[in-house]
Amino acid sequence: MKQPASASDLLGASLSQRGATLARIDRFLARQAPPTPCVVIDLETVRQHCLALRALLPQAHIYYAVKANPAPPVLATLAKMDIGFDVASSGEIGRCLGIGAVAQRCCFGNTIKRESDIAEAHAAGIPLFAFDSAAELEKLARAAPGARVFCRLAVPATGAEWPLSRKFGCSAAMAVELLTHAGSLGLRATGVSFHVGSQQTDPLRWDAAIGTACTVFNACRRAGVMLDILDVGGGLPAQYRTQVPPLAEYAGAIVTSMKRHFGSSAPQLMIEPGRYMTADAGLLRAQVLLIARHGGHDGRRWIYLDAGRYNGLAETQGEAIHYALRTGYDGGPAEAAVLAGPTCDSTDVIYDRANYAMPLHLAIGDTVDFLSAGAYTASYASVEFNGFAPLATHCVETDATTA
Repeated sequence: MKQPASASDLLGASLSQRGATLARIDRFLARQAPPTPCVVIDLETVRQHCLALRALLPQAHIYYAVKANPAPPVLATLAKMDIGFDVASSGEIGRCLGIGAVAQRCCFGNTIKRESDIAEAHAAGIPLFAFDSAAELEKLARAAPGARVFCRLAVPATGAEWPLSRKFGCSAAMAVELLTHAGSLGLRATGVSFHVGSQQTDPLRWDAAIGTACTVFNACRRAGVMLDILDVGGGLPAQYRTQVPPLAEYAGAIVTSMKRHFGSSAPQLMIEPGRYMTADAGLLRAQVLLIARHGGHDGRRWIYLDAGRYNGLAETQGEAIHYALRTGYDGGPAEAAVLAGPTCDSTDVIYDRANYAMPLHLAIGDTVDFLSAGAYTASYASVEFNGFAPLATHCVETDATTA
């Protein structure tokens, strides 16, 4: 009888899989030649990442952060694997239910919700709702009576390339106050959540946040409120330009921290991967529209692409996320260049300070591929800024046909 794959086997497969991912995507691109810009997602890579995370954190309930990539084939692939969904709006709820996801496996994790959307989600059977303020808790009491609710903590995001600080979360003291008040509003206080920042490069950053969450659990227990869920959020990274630690280090750090802070009375663990699940499965293909030198300044070439800040590359804001690039001239002579998008907006500059050397032979009409671009690209793209169409997404099955 064939033995199931071990966590180390799955991890090794994940680390060696970029070549296979790109091979499947390249076959699709060669056959279909879709117009640029576009994103192509390899669904087999999504599956493998899901299996690796499940093997390394078997005790965790996985909820995919839909905002990372809401393409229906991606959602359907994960739903077939019995993955839950972290949704942020009625639109995302509709997408998930539309591909056959079970409402009971969805979590309304946005702490800023329209009251009518709360009521709609509650009526659909979604059982879990996040909050981080008294006003949101009161909305939940009115629109989702009897619902299970959890409070989001504000925690440091040091080490994250895309921090999620300030806008979300409350202090530990306020969380205790709100969770103990939830019962008087007819709600069931069930746990705590946090997020250590997207593309978190330091696996140890979960430790302090788990410790803070433990203090909230203990204070609530003393007040007679028994919490049973700890949601450690997202943050698991993709492989961009700079090497990141392997998934096993993140999983090991989370498990170690749970044991250190909670001991044998650990709550049910939840985790909400988004970027980790889909980024490395995708490629964004852009075309060169113009190459120009403007004189003055530093004399560098400006390379203008048909994808930019507003149609797929939003996370290059502040040059935060550094995608690895691929062209047909890699390995040849190259020089530093500025990369920019196509719109009539001076902020539509992709990379200026990040020291990207681009091939000297690159010409107008050539393609430039942004690797690990399966998350926060199409979902971030504007609908029609400057009249540019939404970024198209194509999904590739293992036989290289579209989904």
